[in-house]
This record gives sequence, C-alpha cells and structure tokens, in this order.
Amino acid sequence: MTEEEKVKAMRLARAIASDISLYNEQKIIKGIEQDNLFEVLKDELDEGRELYKSRVSAEIFTKTNFFERAINDIVLRSKAHVKSKIW
Repeated sequence: MTEEEKVKAMRLARAIASDISLYNEQKIIKGIEQDNLFEVLKDELDEGRELYKSRVSAEIFTKTNFFERAINDIVLRSKAHVKSKIW
C-alpha cells in the first residue's frame, strides 16, 4: 500500500462521512441524544462502508480504520455540542 493510496482512501472516507453527516443531520442529533446513533444510522453507515470498500484495495480496507476514523471525526465530533449521556 503506497502513501498515495492511503491519502486517497482517507479522502474518500472523509467524503463519504461528510455526505452521511450532511444528509442525515437530524437523525444524527436524535441518535446522539437518545444514545443509539449507530442503530439509527445503521443503513447509512453500512451503505457508506460498502461504497468505501468497493473503491479501495482489499489491503487498505482490512488493514486500516480510515472509514471509522472519518465517521468519528466528521459525524461525531461535529455534533459534540449536542447534549448526550455519553459525553
């Protein structure tokens, strides 16, 4: 896996996470408030993960956590202001 492949995979993961965040803002807020975010976004996260998997090498998909990191950085951190029991 080259450095260029890693950078492209990280960009792709962040773009997918940004789309999830943009198009599901109310679901995300409700999921954080009710502490069931990953249940509420299951379909969107599964779809995003499959898209990511289809566009990166098997090595990158299995040996890195770029997609999960992007979800944390973009979907969760951007909603840190939402009141929740989990933080």
